[in-house]
Amino acid sequence: MKTTEEQNPFRIAQMQFDKAAERLRLEPWLCAFLKTPNRNLSVDFPVKMDDGSVRMFTGYRVQHNNDRGPYKGGIRFAPQVNLDEVKALASWMTWKTAVADIPFGGAKGGVVCDPTQLSKAELERITRRFTYEISPIIGPDVDIPAPDVNTNSQVMAWMVDTYSMGKRQPEFGVVTGKPIFLGGSLGREEATGRGVMITALEAMKDMKIDPKKTTAVVQGSGNVGFHAARLLAEKGVRIIGMSDISTGIVNEKGLDLSDIAAYLKEHKILKDYAKARHIQKELILELPCDILVPAALENQITVENAERIKARLIVEGANGPTTPAADDILSKKGVLVVPDILANAGGVIVSYYEWVQNEQREQWQYNVVVEKLTAKLTKSYHEVIDLMRKEKVDMRTAAYMIAIGRVAEAMQTRGIFP
Repeated sequence: MKTTEEQNPFRIAQMQFDKAAERLRLEPWLCAFLKTPNRNLSVDFPVKMDDGSVRMFTGYRVQHNNDRGPYKGGIRFAPQVNLDEVKALASWMTWKTAVADIPFGGAKGGVVCDPTQLSKAELERITRRFTYEISPIIGPDVDIPAPDVNTNSQVMAWMVDTYSMGKRQPEFGVVTGKPIFLGGSLGREEATGRGVMITALEAMKDMKIDPKKTTAVVQGSGNVGFHAARLLAEKGVRIIGMSDISTGIVNEKGLDLSDIAAYLKEHKILKDYAKARHIQKELILELPCDILVPAALENQITVENAERIKARLIVEGANGPTTPAADDILSKKGVLVVPDILANAGGVIVSYYEWVQNEQREQWQYNVVVEKLTAKLTKSYHEVIDLMRKEKVDMRTAAYMIAIGRVAEAMQTRGIFP
């Protein structure tokens, strides 16, 4: 689908910023500064393929803001990666780290490629060459990448090794989301999904919804979506729908998540999964349910389908899944939307804990990580919900007001160089 102005991710990110900044009454120059990325890096590089041919690939690293700490943000490999998308994701990372009150800024990166059409060896060569291209602007105290769409702990291990070779010494703190035995953190893989579960449970308390009498639909069956579904199910929520790039699956009595996990491990996609009813993947968002977790990509809930959303509570596992026009429709319908910069902040919070462990040459126990994450995200949730009620705004605007206020304070206190 051709990207319209409304669905341009960077334009949406700026619209969300403007709405909150207006409430904060920031000076125009400060708004302009906070909306603008510090650096946009685009690289084009050759990679030798398995058949001996050479292909050119394009990659990006956008560093949005580092007034509160080193740049932080994931690397995604996908065909639709483009500069505006990466700029939007980088800015969302700035607000995400700020609303969670961790000492990082925001960045994002990506490579335009289709990992499903590449061998493991080709993926490794792409990763290593991309890491080499961006290595002058990343580092443990400068900019710390992490996994994102279609990247994982193996990709992070290749990045660590490539960067370390250039430095002639191990630099495990250069990325997060690494394998445990290479300085990764226990609890990191599930952290984003756990954050979705934590914020969903807090919202259910506010709405006086009993998890054990609640149904949920999850768009996406990747790392975020599946862990969110699994952890919600452990709290008694009945998961009745799930989707991936190939299909949507439905079982009103509840999906068997253990069986789905085993199936995905073998088959990768849900297309031929036999133990549920299949529907078009786009219709998964419109199923009758109490909780909807969009955990796929941007621009999934739009002006075209927002009226048909039946959930009472939306918890955004993905970045930017709801357009501003859809936000307005959902607000008028009385739907509570827990915004992405809060709901999916669990990943970057535990990434921060991983970075701290690397800096201290320690490894925390799993229960320590979970307890710290739960306490941190619960505190952030209540800060946002309290401001929402005080200012009589939607939850997204309240989250942005807190985040922008914190970054603006840091920037003004540090001053303008020179």
